[in-house]
Amino acid sequence: MTSRTLEYTVVRKEDQDRRMYAVVTAVPTEEQWRAIVSCDRAYDGLFYYAVISTGIFCRPSCKSRTPNPRNVRIFEQSRQALSEGFRPCKRCKPDGNRLPEEEWVDAITEWLNGNYAGTFTLGTLAERFHGDPFHLQRTFKRLKGMTPAEYVLQLRMNRAKKDLAATEKPVTDIAQEVGISNAAYFSNLFHKEIGCTPTTYRQIYRNRGSQGGERQSGGSE
Repeated sequence: MTSRTLEYTVVRKEDQDRRMYAVVTAVPTEEQWRAIVSCDRAYDGLFYYAVISTGIFCRPSCKSRTPNPRNVRIFEQSRQALSEGFRPCKRCKPDGNRLPEEEWVDAITEWLNGNYAGTFTLGTLAERFHGDPFHLQRTFKRLKGMTPAEYVLQLRMNRAKKDLAATEKPVTDIAQEVGISNAAYFSNLFHKEIGCTPTTYRQIYRNRGSQGGERQSGGSE
């Protein structure tokens, strides 16, 4: 195969069980796509599909959310998907093994670091990473010391503090940028987590900076 954008046709062979085998394809054929959409167990072991946007590969029968076909790549064997850097789905276990929980949680954490300002639930997070919501919550808390929601809140507050200290952005804009559309709710939440309002935090931070600058100026005279 010289290019991953090439598409190959399915080659059908019949063995004693009259089961169909498919060669590796860069993108899913119509037959393979129907198997993925219908979660057809008859195709398990015949091919595996990987989703570029999540970095995960699955069996055709996996009950995870149907991916965008443009993001799907097909492999004949699970080791091919692994060699391309895709991780096995925690739900359908296409490699026959469980993904180490530390690696799974690290992947979730990395995604949260880049998407904390978005809108999602524990359910959609579990679906994205092919796991059970309760198991995800429990495992994440055991390894990180906090739930996914608490971790996202921490990320949002840290970003808000950084912007309050370093920019002139209005509090309403900062709230929006960290994923909280209601400015009043953001202010109350900030006060609860940090111990003061966003406006007060900005004033305190700048007063400290001003006093530090005065001390440096006085010491140089």
